[in-house]
Amino acid sequence: MKTTAAAAQKLSPGLTFSALALALTLTACGAETADDDAADAGESARPSVADASAGTTAEDSASPEQEAEESQGEPDDDAAQESEGGPDEEQDQEQEAEAEPTELPGGGDTLFPDRRFVAAYGSPGIPGLGVLGEAEAEDTAERVKFYAEQYQKHSEEPVQPAFEIITSVATGEPGADGDYSNALDPEVIEPWVELAAEEDIYVVLDLQPGLSTFLDQAKLYEELLAQPHVGLALDSEWRLREGQRHMQQIGSVTAEEINEVSDWLAQLTADEELPQKMLMLHQFKHTMIQNREAVDTSHEELAIVLHADGHGTPDLKLGTYDTLQDGLSEDIWLGWKNFYDEDSPTFTSEQTYDVDPKPWFVSYQ
Repeated sequence: MKTTAAAAQKLSPGLTFSALALALTLTACGAETADDDAADAGESARPSVADASAGTTAEDSASPEQEAEESQGEPDDDAAQESEGGPDEEQDQEQEAEAEPTELPGGGDTLFPDRRFVAAYGSPGIPGLGVLGEAEAEDTAERVKFYAEQYQKHSEEPVQPAFEIITSVATGEPGADGDYSNALDPEVIEPWVELAAEEDIYVVLDLQPGLSTFLDQAKLYEELLAQPHVGLALDSEWRLREGQRHMQQIGSVTAEEINEVSDWLAQLTADEELPQKMLMLHQFKHTMIQNREAVDTSHEELAIVLHADGHGTPDLKLGTYDTLQDGLSEDIWLGWKNFYDEDSPTFTSEQTYDVDPKPWFVSYQ
């Protein structure tokens, strides 16, 4: 990474706590008592679905006389090759591709600090999971472009519109795989990814794996992740251990499992000669990422973002945001989430960018 995330970030202490319980399928993670860690005075949780059913589980000119003579006989090999797109044409196409390296939406090949992001979060066809699921892809594209326009008024850096798409959804039942996660068929997500490419929108695929591993689920979407405008998010709240169930415990992930994903994603990015790719880590409680200091931030192919998911009053949200920075690597960038239904009140674009340090990735749920 050419520029470290520390350029726009500072550490400050503090921590807050909030709990939310929603009925039926629109459920939120339950509150837990504070950790023994003295820094953990309490934290705010965020809502999601623990029982989802949308989607399905887891390509030089001849003279006239010469032309007349040639038309009376069989076409020669050169003419046949030219009509079919011969070696010369293929070579020209390859040279053109080499001359135009793949870039990110908005240009360039590194994510930060050249731009900030604002995204709609959710899963296609599931309105209760976030604003992204409330409309078709075309309307959601217009929505995130509007977000970007509002944030651009308060940003020195270009603001890039984005989709954060939940591609595997935490479920209350084990399902056919027994993993308490519904991995959507990539074909469900593909139209959104294709439209995003056309509209210069970045995409982050969000995983809620249950008892599955993040790496196993990420590989289900390898073809989508092999595109230059697609990154990955690991939603540790919904990573279960044996015997755990969604809504009974808040999930967690180890630094070791995160590093397995980052190694694989960095290698994919290098093999496909892609621009830098985003790897987002969701967190609102310290215990959600175990041994966070051991997370590998050395892959130049990746930009790692820590996304603060706390909701509630401004004091609660700011407290969570502050405490998550304790001990955070200077190579990790900060993200922030605004909730329409759970925040009291929802921050405006100006208020969001008044947060210190200013977040590099903002999403709306």
